[in-house]
Amino acid sequence: MEELISYLLAPVGQVALIIGLAQLVKNIGLSTKYIPLFDVICGLVGGILVYCIEFDYSFIQSIMIGLAIGLSACGLFSGIKNVIEKKGW
Repeated sequence: MEELISYLLAPVGQVALIIGLAQLVKNIGLSTKYIPLFDVICGLVGGILVYCIEFDYSFIQSIMIGLAIGLSACGLFSGIKNVIEKKGW
C-alpha cells in the first residue's frame, strides 16, 4: 500500500512543484511564452531523477512520465490562469 501511495503522490507533488517554479521564474523575469518549455524541461528532469533513480524505471519510461508531468503542469497552470483572468480575481 505504501508503494502505491508513493507512486501516486510523486507525480502530483512534481506537478505542483513545477507550477510553483514556473511562477517563480515568471516573476523573476522569464517571458511567459517560455513557461511551457520550462515546464516540460523541469518535468523531464524530475521524471528522470525520481523515476529512473528512485523507482528503478527504465530511462525511456522515466522520460515518458517526465514529459507527462511537464505537460500536465503546463496545462494546469494555463487552466488556472484562464479561470482567474475570466473571473477577474
